[in-house]
Amino acid sequence: MPVPTQTVENVVIKFAGDSGDGMQLTGSQFTNNTALIGNDLSTFPDFPAEIRAPQGTLPGVSGFQLHFSSNRVFTPGDTCDVLVAMNAAALKVNLKALKPGGIIIANSDGFDNKNLRLANYPDGVNPLEDGSLAGYELHKMDIGKLTREALKEIQLGTKEKERAKNMFVLGFLYWLYNRDLDNTISFLTDKFSKRAEILESNVKALQAGYNYGDTVEAFTTRYKVEKAKLPAGKYRSITGNTALAYGLVAASQKSGLPMFLGTYPITPASDILHELSRYKNFGIRTFQAEDEIAGITSAIGASYGGSLGVTSTSGPGMALKAEAMGLAVMLEIPLVIINIQRGGPSTGLPTKTEQSDLLQAYYGRNGECPMPVISASTPSDCFDAAFEAVRIAVQHMTPVILLSDGYIANGAEPWRFPQSADLEEIVVNFKKQLAPEEGKFLPYMRDEKLVRAWAVPGTAGLEHRIGGLEKEDITGNISYDPDNHQHMVKTRQAKVDRIADYIPLQTLDSGPEQGDVLVLGWGSTYGAIKSAVSELQAQGKAVAHTHLRYVRPFPRNLGEILRNYKKVLIPELNNGQLVKIIRDQYMIDAVAYNKIKGVPITSTELIKEIGALL
Repeated sequence: MPVPTQTVENVVIKFAGDSGDGMQLTGSQFTNNTALIGNDLSTFPDFPAEIRAPQGTLPGVSGFQLHFSSNRVFTPGDTCDVLVAMNAAALKVNLKALKPGGIIIANSDGFDNKNLRLANYPDGVNPLEDGSLAGYELHKMDIGKLTREALKEIQLGTKEKERAKNMFVLGFLYWLYNRDLDNTISFLTDKFSKRAEILESNVKALQAGYNYGDTVEAFTTRYKVEKAKLPAGKYRSITGNTALAYGLVAASQKSGLPMFLGTYPITPASDILHELSRYKNFGIRTFQAEDEIAGITSAIGASYGGSLGVTSTSGPGMALKAEAMGLAVMLEIPLVIINIQRGGPSTGLPTKTEQSDLLQAYYGRNGECPMPVISASTPSDCFDAAFEAVRIAVQHMTPVILLSDGYIANGAEPWRFPQSADLEEIVVNFKKQLAPEEGKFLPYMRDEKLVRAWAVPGTAGLEHRIGGLEKEDITGNISYDPDNHQHMVKTRQAKVDRIADYIPLQTLDSGPEQGDVLVLGWGSTYGAIKSAVSELQAQGKAVAHTHLRYVRPFPRNLGEILRNYKKVLIPELNNGQLVKIIRDQYMIDAVAYNKIKGVPITSTELIKEIGALL
C-alpha cells in the first residue's frame, strides 16, 4: 500500500557526520535537486575547523543545513525538522538545534562503543537505546550494513563500498521528500565517468536508499514541498564566492578591462581563485602568488599597467596586505580587495563566520589612508556587490574593499541571473594624449570628482613619477612640504567622501518611514533581520529594516533615516564595530546586539531583542 504524502510549507534538514562522510556533497546535491524543483532555499555549510580532526570526535563534525520552502526564505533556519546523524558525535553536537518532535535519522553503525567514547558519552550510555530521545521521531538505520548489502556484487573493498553511505542517505531522503534521482545520477556520471566501479557503487547506493524507503514500514508519511512563487525568470543555485567571481567577470567585460587576480589561497576565500581560473576565455588571468604581499602587489602592478587588478583573502591576509593597500591609496589607482571574513584574531576560526574586520577595513592601515568599503548581504548579492566595487574603483581611481564572510561565501540560494544586456556599461577613460593647452602631463590634476587621470605606462608624452612617497599636488613630484601633505591628506579623504554623490540614496528594506525601532544591518545579518522584522511587522509593530551596501562612504541620507526612529538596533557578528562608527558619525545612541560564536545570528534571537526595545 503506498505511503500517503503530506504537503508542508517549510523543511529544515541538517546533514551531520565526520568530514569523510561526505555530508557537504550530500547537502549540495540535495540543494541542487531542491533548486531544480523550484523551491526557495537557503543553506549553511558548517565545516570543522581542523583539516582532519580525529574521526568520531566532536571537533571533527561536519554539517550542512538546508532550508527549503514553497514561500520566500531568508535564512537556513533557526532549528531543524530533520537531523541526519552519521555518528554519535554528530548527534551530540546538533541535537540542541532539532525541534521538539523532529525526525532523527541515525546511523546505528556510528553509535558503537568506540564512537560513543569518542563523543564523550559516559560508559554504558547510548542515546539511541536509553530513552533520552523520546521527544523525537527516531529512526535507526545501519547505513553501513545496508550500503554494503546493496553493493555486494560490486568488486570493491569494504572501505570503498562504505564511502557510498552518503548516497544511500541521499536516496532515502529523496524518497521521503518525493524527489527524482535523475539530476544526481547525471552529476555522478560526470564526476566518475572514468571510474566505472565507483560510479556504479554510488548510483546503486543512491537507488538502494530510495528503495529502502519503499520497503521499510517505519515511515508512515512522505512529504512534499510545492514550488515557490518567485518572480519570473531563469534561476540557478549559487554560492556567494561563485556569485562574486561571476560579478568580477561581468565587470571586466562591461568595463572592457582585462582582469588580473593576484592572490594567495586562504579559507574561506580560495574558491574565488578556483572559480576565476576557469575563465581564461574572458581575458581573466589568475596568479597564485607565494604570499599575500606578492598577491596584492602583483595586482597593483596590473592596475598600473591598465588592467583591472583584484586580490582576495581573509582577515589574516588583510593584515599582511595593509602596507600595499596604502601604496595603492597613495598611487590613486583602481584595485579591488576582497575580504571573506572569518573568526579571528590571528588564525582564529578559519572555517567559522564573523564580521569582525569592519574596523580593519575602515582604519587598519598606517597614516590617513581612506578607502571605500562595499558589503555583500547574501550569496546572490555578491554578484552585484562585486560589480559595483569594480565600478567605483575604476571610475574614482581608488582601491575598494569588498567585504563578504564565510556564511555568505559558502551558503547557497536561488539566483535570478541577469542577461548581459541588462548590466550597465562601466565607462573607463584612459588618458591617451595631451590636450593642446597642456604643456606636460600633470598626473594629479583632478576632475570634479577629485579623480586623477589613468595613464597607461608607455603612452607617449604621459611620462610621470609613481611611488609610495607623498606627492606634490598636481605635479606628482615627491614632496615633504607640510602644507602640501595636509592638503593631499584632505584631498584623498574628500575624494572618497565625494563618492557619496555617485551612489544611490539609502532605502528601507521594509517597514514604516518613522517608527519605534529601526534595525540597521550590514553583510550576512540580512536574512535574520529580514525574517525577524517581517514577523514583527505582521504583528502590527512599528519596526523597520534598512541594510547597508555602501559602508564607506555612507549614503547621503542615512543620518536622516536613522533619526526617524526612537531606537536603532545594529546586530553584528562582532563585538560592536558598525555601531561605533554610527555613533561617531551621527551622534545617535544606537543599540548593539553582538554574537561572536562563529555561527549566524538567528531570527528568533532578534525577535526577542527587538521585543525588549519595544
